[in-house]
Amino acid sequence: MTTDYKAYFESLREQHLDQLKELLAIPSISALSEHKPDVAKAASWIADALRTAGLEHVEIHETKGHPIIYADHLHAPGKPTVLIYGHYDVQPVDPLHLWETPPFEPTIRDGKLYARGATDDKGQIFLHIKAVEALLSQESELPVNVKFCIEGEEEVSSPNLPLFLEDNKEKLAADVVLISDTSLIEKGKPAISTGLRGLCSLEVSVHTANTDLHSGTFGGGVPNALHALVSLLASLHDDQGRIAVEGFYKGVPELSSQMREEFAKQNFNEEGLRTDLGLDTLYGEEGFSFVERTGARPTLELNGVYGGFQGEGSKTVIPKEAHAKITCRLVGDQDPQDMLDKIERHLHSHIQPGAKVVVKQLERAFAFNIDPSHPMLQKAADAYERVYGTRALFTKDGGSIPIVATLSRVLSAPAVMMGFGLPDENLHAPNEHFNLENFDKGLLTIVEYLKLI
Repeated sequence: MTTDYKAYFESLREQHLDQLKELLAIPSISALSEHKPDVAKAASWIADALRTAGLEHVEIHETKGHPIIYADHLHAPGKPTVLIYGHYDVQPVDPLHLWETPPFEPTIRDGKLYARGATDDKGQIFLHIKAVEALLSQESELPVNVKFCIEGEEEVSSPNLPLFLEDNKEKLAADVVLISDTSLIEKGKPAISTGLRGLCSLEVSVHTANTDLHSGTFGGGVPNALHALVSLLASLHDDQGRIAVEGFYKGVPELSSQMREEFAKQNFNEEGLRTDLGLDTLYGEEGFSFVERTGARPTLELNGVYGGFQGEGSKTVIPKEAHAKITCRLVGDQDPQDMLDKIERHLHSHIQPGAKVVVKQLERAFAFNIDPSHPMLQKAADAYERVYGTRALFTKDGGSIPIVATLSRVLSAPAVMMGFGLPDENLHAPNEHFNLENFDKGLLTIVEYLKLI
């Protein structure tokens, strides 16, 4: 890395941070309809930033939901084309009272920038815009061809982007898709994700009598919806932490010795995590470490269980209905629709007599995997090493970014996930923040990567 770019970014650091604060102050919450004007405002801000950076053909494409922004700079004949993907929408902020400072009043404390969207993903996509701006400012040209595709619906599973990709394959064609929406392993230890888990979700409702009943008059003589639901949910796992749904592990690859070696290189401190979380012990599928469970194994998790009386004090009632929300993280070749169908069959076959179960199938997303030996990933690891002083490890992330697999498949291009967040930056939670050390190093790493390829 030349000192020119380090000096360049240092000279503009406060200006860049002020600009990022402007973007973070926009409450672009895609899940809440009352914030639709704010999402549109954030899209306009991004488009203006791309124009200012020197990008061309900047377009805001309206969809049935929130806008998609396109821009390009295609003046490097014979050089690779990089499509940079990111999103400008953010998660809701509840519970608001847990924020130390308001979520849309960006604040710097202890070398961290606090705001909703700071690390997921406004801060990280901002790095790419400013890296391209720096290259054009310093050299009047780019070392590669660059395209941007920035959406406003990632936090609601990107419902309109797949159609946009299919309709604009030629416009978006690229040799590599570059994404920064993931994390380092820990401070100073960069990582390149070679896998993301897929996703499926569902809601379960159990119904018994046609009305709530008095527990003294009817208790012990009629089915109880809460009892039936608890029993049903307990049937989904065995005593070893494995998912007990028949056929659930179809398509799940066995962990090779090489993969286990890569996980072991992370030197993950399970005891430190246990202590930090205030737990007596970690828990999960037997025979696997924490990083293996969360990166390479499928899960079935209860996200919400509710029913009956939940107010203060006691109410002796037998509830007529009870509900649960479930999400699964999927790996390998697991088909999300197939998993949903198998879970639904399991629920219907295990429901207690006298109770009825209704299943509402929701999200579906395939897992994403890429071979870490791909040259585009190896060059990304080189770029990290030049800036961070240590080569990036290749990891698998437990989370899901559903659009990554779609981008790679539709555009027939490898997806390189160069994240600059940290695992403890509270993305999706109160007090989300972005460590400014990685803000600074992220800018340099992206410049280095674009010059390397």
